[in-house]
Amino acid sequence: MVAKELIKAIENGEFDSNLKAVYVTDEAVEKQKPRYIEAISDFAELFGQDRDISVISAPGRTEVCGNHTDHNHGKVLAAAINLDAIAVVSKNADGVIHVKSKGHKMNVVDISDLEPKEENYGNSTTLVQGVTAGIKNLGYEIGGFDAYTMSDVMGGSGLSSSAAFEVLIGSVFSYLFNGGSISAVDIAKVAQYSENVFFGKPCGLLDQMASSVGTFVTIDFESTSDPVIKKVDFDFASSGHSLCIVDTGGNHSDLTDDYAAVREEMESVAKALGKNVLREIDYETFFKAIPELTDKVNDRAILRAIHFYNENKRVENAVEALEGGNFDAFKDIILDSGFSSYMLNQNVYTPKNPTEQKISLALAISAELLKGKGAWRVHGGGFAGTVQAFVPNDMLSVYKETIEAVFGEGTCHVLIIRPVGGHQVI
Repeated sequence: MVAKELIKAIENGEFDSNLKAVYVTDEAVEKQKPRYIEAISDFAELFGQDRDISVISAPGRTEVCGNHTDHNHGKVLAAAINLDAIAVVSKNADGVIHVKSKGHKMNVVDISDLEPKEENYGNSTTLVQGVTAGIKNLGYEIGGFDAYTMSDVMGGSGLSSSAAFEVLIGSVFSYLFNGGSISAVDIAKVAQYSENVFFGKPCGLLDQMASSVGTFVTIDFESTSDPVIKKVDFDFASSGHSLCIVDTGGNHSDLTDDYAAVREEMESVAKALGKNVLREIDYETFFKAIPELTDKVNDRAILRAIHFYNENKRVENAVEALEGGNFDAFKDIILDSGFSSYMLNQNVYTPKNPTEQKISLALAISAELLKGKGAWRVHGGGFAGTVQAFVPNDMLSVYKETIEAVFGEGTCHVLIIRPVGGHQVI
């Protein structure tokens, strides 16, 4: 369909079932319609009214359990969310990719030039270039296309806006040129490859995999080259809860050393025992070695190692609870995970500024409101930023009102777990 026809069809409800398959609720479908119409209109104004167009979506993600485990080859549980990046796309015959994201300059990639260049690190155009190269390297068809994108995945929120964009471009290639045949796993690996090799950021695979696969997904990184990925089927909409991500604000600057120290200290324990990462050492061997470790590594490193081992087990238990439909048990595991992150992993505030504890405050307020009813924990890397809470739906308005009275209007983002990953909606 061309833009005018597609807009009329959306207004008439002809794509409501397509939208509901992605966004779950009737309310969410109605909210998406103006957004889709805006994106289609902007595409038509930029690239022409007579183009045959499709609309593709890729979600942001939330880390559910497995806090700071992936870098030591551990286990994680993540999930796609209903915030997403969408692309209105159409093939062209130019062999050139044009991607215009709302509020940003045009990204232009010639598909005949797909070599990474260090001087271009950090430029968003390299993400498009890297995904294109990765798709080509896997033997799939590539080609030129024009795209207009917009995203409601908040940058800096720990919800992985960059991964959503990378998976979005990979999904465009899958649906536009390869009949939707590129697997979600391959798209995620290509997205990681793009960010590592072309963008110059040494990220793991968690964010991209959660975005690409959809719903809950658990990943075992024992082999980082061939991680074990499992989709966890659970109907979150039936749980009677909403997922809230609270942006506590705080100072995000100068936290690189804090993040690096978590990995380095876990690895220092492994190296003291003759290995590279904690996953190479079984828990019993580690625990028996604690007396000798106290003379070789700092105390916090040992605490963080205990967190790593127990967090891996919590991921297994959380998956089992979801698969068994036991959401109460799942919430208890999330609470244990949050307590461990707070007390052992110690990534709730930075020791550089110990009096600024906005995440701690959000967790304390959440505990007062949700004790015995919901679950709460630090979200993502920590030290500053967001907390995650599973809130009973009948308490949602009170929770949101109370938490926003402290951190500001619009800081509590009410989300749902999205059932699909990268997906052609129209």
